[in-house]
Amino acid sequence: MPLRDTLARVDADLAAGRVPVARQRLRGLVSSFPDDLTLRRRLAEIYRLYGEPAEAGRWMYLEPDRDTAETSAFEARYETAELRMHALAWRGSESLASTDFARGQLEAVRVACSDSMGHPVDWDTASRDTKADSTNSPVADFLAGAGCLVAVVAFLAIWVNGLVALFD
Repeated sequence: MPLRDTLARVDADLAAGRVPVARQRLRGLVSSFPDDLTLRRRLAEIYRLYGEPAEAGRWMYLEPDRDTAETSAFEARYETAELRMHALAWRGSESLASTDFARGQLEAVRVACSDSMGHPVDWDTASRDTKADSTNSPVADFLAGAGCLVAVVAFLAIWVNGLVALFD
């Protein structure tokens, strides 16, 4: 669906009070057009409707008129350069940004990420190099694995019990 048609649907969703649907449409558009700062700004406005300053700060991070409280909330939620780089969901070079401020912000995050990782990274490979979505602790990972193991053992026990009952 063309950008203009999707934006018209976003407007219709907002007018009808379907804010979650509008948010999903805009998230899809930002994913498809990561260098469109206007889409990011509109997504930030929707997160303000939800009262989510960290997400509003995330999508306004490349704007010079961003709210400092939202920016601080974003930086607190995404504490490392790797997490911020992943959260910004940028693709391609910083030169694709339409403003000098956005280019400067993107470059600063990329350089900080490169410094912390010990090797150069770019926007297209950073998400593969980082574990930005994996914020679980080792204990949580262990408990999740143990839960899966218990579920498999329970399934097998029920299956064996049914098999024994079938032949009795």
